[in-house]
Amino acid sequence: MRPKTERMKFAEKETRFLEANEVCRLATVYRDCRPHLVPVNYIFREGSFYIATDYGTRKLKNIQLNSKVALAVDTYRPNRAVVVEGGASVIERGPEFERIYQLFYEKFSWVRRDPWDEGEAPFLAIKPTRKVSWGL
Repeated sequence: MRPKTERMKFAEKETRFLEANEVCRLATVYRDCRPHLVPVNYIFREGSFYIATDYGTRKLKNIQLNSKVALAVDTYRPNRAVVVEGGASVIERGPEFERIYQLFYEKFSWVRRDPWDEGEAPFLAIKPTRKVSWGL
């Protein structure tokens, strides 16, 4: 088992695939262990996934109860995917929030159309602990 401080290593092809895509399916868990799955935009940087969310969303509520998550980034033609399991944390303010916000602002037109400030909507940071990929 990898020490907690060590980042999950991604192959160069996996990294290129993850950086080239922008939609993943994020799975969280209800209090009663039912899964909740939702498509979301993400940014992949330095071995972590970042997802914008709103306060009051089911995914945020679930993560506040249980930080374990899974996500999948995939394409059908050609059939390629990276699936990860990991832990999620919430980023609401500070330099990390500002850095991630800037990445989202540059990449997604919906952020530029409807910008927000610290404390108005958080980011989720997903730190992978396991992964599997195919077609890459």
